[in-house]
Amino acid sequence: MLLFTLIPDFIVLLCGSALKRVLPPGSWQSIDKLNFYLLFPALIFISALQSPPGSSALVLIGTGVWGIMLFAFAVGFLLRSIGPARFLDFAACWQTAWRFNAALALVMVQALPLEYRALMSIAIGLAVPVANILAISVLSKGQGLGLAKTCWLILSNPFLVASVAGLFFALSALSIPALLLSALHKLAQAAIPLALLSIGAALNWQALYKVTGFDAALNGIKLLLMPAVMLLLCQLGTVATGPAMVLVLFAALPTASAAHVLASVYGAKREPVATLIAQSTLLGCFTLPMWLLLLQVIYL
Repeated sequence: MLLFTLIPDFIVLLCGSALKRVLPPGSWQSIDKLNFYLLFPALIFISALQSPPGSSALVLIGTGVWGIMLFAFAVGFLLRSIGPARFLDFAACWQTAWRFNAALALVMVQALPLEYRALMSIAIGLAVPVANILAISVLSKGQGLGLAKTCWLILSNPFLVASVAGLFFALSALSIPALLLSALHKLAQAAIPLALLSIGAALNWQALYKVTGFDAALNGIKLLLMPAVMLLLCQLGTVATGPAMVLVLFAALPTASAAHVLASVYGAKREPVATLIAQSTLLGCFTLPMWLLLLQVIYL
């Protein structure tokens, strides 16, 4: 099921690769900026808006997703000595260890019982701000920016603003005009296809067959180590079936195409990040069903 649902994404990615020679390089940077400042924020806002969390779910799911991302952040930094020489380029790749594919999460959760599916939306809404704070922090450091400038970039980041605003409206009694909400939905629908096209254009396909030790380690953290640690913690903590399955599947998600958008905007090399995203997504076609099968054996 998961493999089949990923096929359209790969077709769009291939289209981007085919268009690489048709459009000038500057066009792709413009597309990345459009995604960064408008389309992805709309997608994040809508995702957060549609998942108003309860207090108990906030505590359990929030602790789980924040903790596992911080774990990946710490373990990923241990790879500094084998990564790119320039810290900015390392930071752009490093972020793929904890970032996650939100669109794939919403597809994958359909394999779970209906009563557990809302928990994944809560996980996404809570995880987006932390994922972006970590990513912007390390990318800003790679640019040599001071503390005040770094804090401003974090607080004014469109991804963070959109996720906080979405959660605010979801938890408050305030309503959004229907026309504005419809416009945001249309913008959100354009985010992932354009990001996939840009990734395809930046992708060096030969690099998929030349996985370096650094690439293998980052993908191993994202697709194997994180879900394994989360499953162990859920077992030791006797976490209930629904939250446990959602937390493990969240931890097992391939990295996000937004990592490529941030790398481009901050001036890091695009090709290594695009390649890591493609590797993570391809490998995730095999590792995600494996984790899902294991969870079904344990919990269902």
